[in-house]
Amino acid sequence: MKPFEMHPNTDIAWCPGCGDFSIRKALIQALTELDLDPTRVVMTSGIGQAAKMPQYVNTNFFNGLHGRGLPLAVAVKSVNPSLTVIAEGGDGDMYGEGGNHFIHNIRRNPDIAHFVHNNMIYGLTQGQGSPTSPVGQKTTVQVEGVINEPFNPLAVAISLGATFVARGFSGDIPALTVLMKAAITHKGYALLDIFQPCVSFNKVNTFKWYQENTYILQENHDSGDRMKALALAFEKDPYPLGILYQVENRPTYEEKAPVYQADKTPLIHRQRRLTAVEALMTP
Repeated sequence: MKPFEMHPNTDIAWCPGCGDFSIRKALIQALTELDLDPTRVVMTSGIGQAAKMPQYVNTNFFNGLHGRGLPLAVAVKSVNPSLTVIAEGGDGDMYGEGGNHFIHNIRRNPDIAHFVHNNMIYGLTQGQGSPTSPVGQKTTVQVEGVINEPFNPLAVAISLGATFVARGFSGDIPALTVLMKAAITHKGYALLDIFQPCVSFNKVNTFKWYQENTYILQENHDSGDRMKALALAFEKDPYPLGILYQVENRPTYEEKAPVYQADKTPLIHRQRRLTAVEALMTP
């Protein structure tokens, strides 16, 4: 059994055929190939089907409130920069409820990987439109079709200065594994948006649909060209898969944090000064 694999009798509460299963397989493969120590990896998430992922990987995890997976990840990394930290959740969890955290943590550039299962629907709550649902898509709530323009996470991330922006597909496990490894080892904030079919509540964006409406970027694609990457982020029908943009020329949030300028000792190893805290709280 792989070091990040759970016990074979673990009850995984996803629908049969869900794209989350293949994302989990790719994630465990990526962590294993990187030869990481499970005790030095932390996964965080909010609420949702995708946000259950940390419970199904043999490592440390923290499940928080809906949309709050990113602040948890940033807090963990800030307190102990030596850890490998991955924030994971769905398109509703990360782009809807967690949209503000998504935007402002791009600005901070924390050294974390951010994996978003994008199935263009709210699966846990049985099928209403999500931030990435296309206009006109009929759902259990939007019975006459979604009327809002879909959120474009890749374009937002690139425009705000994210240092790694990529998109994968859960139906291609080998390629997804490569993208996950690249995101995890990238220095800085790394967004990996993952197309993931919801077999129960999204009958439009199926495995076949994603196969027919995506293409893989050529190996000679210049991932350091920000404007070209931004143009790719707006492409659809078909959507590009791969690393759209990657640079490592910005300091991370942990490197810039004032608390680490004079003393590089991780906060987790510093002596607590409760008297100083008490003084701050005393009127």
